[in-house]
Amino acid sequence: MTSKTSKKQGIKGLHPRNLHKQLYDFDSLKKVLPELSAAVSENSQGRLSIDFSNPHSVKLLNKALLRAFYQVEHWDIPAGYLCPPIPGRADYLHYLADILAESYPLRDRVKVSSTIPVGKKVTVMDIGMGANCVYPIIGTRHYGWSFIGTDIDPAAVSSAAMLVVSNSTLRGRIDCRLQANTQNIFRGVLSENERVDATLCNPPFHHSPEAAAEGSSRKINNLRANATRKSRPAGEKRQFAKSQQQTTTSRLNFGGQGAELWCAGGEVAFITQIIKESAGVADQCLWFTSLVSKKDNLAAIYRALKSVKPSLIKTIQMQQGQKLTRIVAWTFHSEKARRQWWL
Repeated sequence: MTSKTSKKQGIKGLHPRNLHKQLYDFDSLKKVLPELSAAVSENSQGRLSIDFSNPHSVKLLNKALLRAFYQVEHWDIPAGYLCPPIPGRADYLHYLADILAESYPLRDRVKVSSTIPVGKKVTVMDIGMGANCVYPIIGTRHYGWSFIGTDIDPAAVSSAAMLVVSNSTLRGRIDCRLQANTQNIFRGVLSENERVDATLCNPPFHHSPEAAAEGSSRKINNLRANATRKSRPAGEKRQFAKSQQQTTTSRLNFGGQGAELWCAGGEVAFITQIIKESAGVADQCLWFTSLVSKKDNLAAIYRALKSVKPSLIKTIQMQQGQKLTRIVAWTFHSEKARRQWWL
């Protein structure tokens, strides 16, 4: 049976190595995870899809994607925890691989034509891995990297650790660590004799619980409105939108606990703290990186970076459909030292 999701249509802007460049092939995904079938139906354009405002449907999609593309048989998250979109998470890792590749020595490459460092000798730290452990899972399965995943939430660390031990493809490759001090980023989880090749972070975006709730409600409304816009008469559309504004609750399609969604000062404050602490562990890490969701926040982040005097700063724009975001990366190592790092 041919899927009604066109394989010729792609998701605009994704990294060339991203395995999710094409629209979801729901027929194939249903075969990989039969329980997904109940969540799949034709949308208003006649293509197979799911209700992306339904958290259970989104979780089933993630389970199917991780099983189909990364051979992760057992994946789940506790109720209410963040269930991230897989394509965007994969994109970050591919751009991070590009950054590492710039100084990677040719003699250690798997193939002469390959510029990407792969294998368990490459270690990446995920700051705030969450209960879903998605960045370490994709990075381990796609590039063979080792990971240190940290989080301030004991339940999230426990969930991530359970995912690791439940999958033979992940065991021994991902070390899940609790950051007991919520004021620290590296202190307490990275020992003095440890080195990591890169850090990554998807920081909490919002500055307060109220802002997180407002953003989540807006997201749900947009998803539901988009799903019905082309199939409802104009008057019914207006009534539908009004009813959604009145009835939207705190239920999220991608979920999220407090620490996953907000912190005092939002992403600027969180990234600034990473920047400040990065100077203290400069010799232990080749590249520090973080997502920056809002372009307007870059100016404050650049000011914070200037204060710690890195050797090099990079800003990489990413795109997933209509969504734009960016990675800010910095290193304290000179060009020569970056080449020597791998020797």
